[in-house]
Amino acid sequence: MKDEAKSRKTALREHLKMSILTLRLRPGDDLDEAHLSDEFGLSRTPLREVFRQLAGEGYLDLRKNRSARVSEMSYTTLRDFFLAAPMVYGAILRLAAVNATNVQISDLKAAQHAFKAALHSGSAEDRALANNRFHDVTGEMSGNVYLLPSFNRLLIDHARIGMTFYRPQTVEMSENLSLASQQHDAIIAAIEARDEVEAAKLAEDHWNLSRDQIGMFVMPDALDVPMGIPPLSKPA
Repeated sequence: MKDEAKSRKTALREHLKMSILTLRLRPGDDLDEAHLSDEFGLSRTPLREVFRQLAGEGYLDLRKNRSARVSEMSYTTLRDFFLAAPMVYGAILRLAAVNATNVQISDLKAAQHAFKAALHSGSAEDRALANNRFHDVTGEMSGNVYLLPSFNRLLIDHARIGMTFYRPQTVEMSENLSLASQQHDAIIAAIEARDEVEAAKLAEDHWNLSRDQIGMFVMPDALDVPMGIPPLSKPA
């Protein structure tokens, strides 16, 4: 029974994660606890355990005496995302080039193979999730217990606000997808060569491509922040 309950909790966790990353559950949506309890055969206690775990990872917000909800994406969170992402991505790839194991490099190559397959014949959701997995592996490579939680939180919103990137509507947008894949290949090469300087440069190039594409739709004004330079103060 314990194994069965554990399996159901794992299934619920993965269902919620994928639903949030692909916007089937949208930012701010309330979770229907009764429906989820029935669907996954879980009582309130294990259900709330899954919620607490996902809240700790940044997928959900928990509110006292109210249902859990999908983490918000407000103007403030978008501003923080665009300010923090280039700094964190650069540090992650620099550390990945230093610390990656051969097994992790193999995992990264497998993730890139899956990403290319998704670009060729997958849906927008497939592409977003495959890209998320690629970057998730680079986070694992970094081996930094302080950076990794922040990086994982960024990946949640990167997947959500980047869904448009994986539904190309123009020739230029399709070309950017191909360029993103080429940059993934270059990132793998830099990590395999243990070239942390090149890895950091590629982080900047890759972020700029992603930022420019996402910025067409959601980027607030005046957030073109150089890599590695935090804002001196928050705007009024």
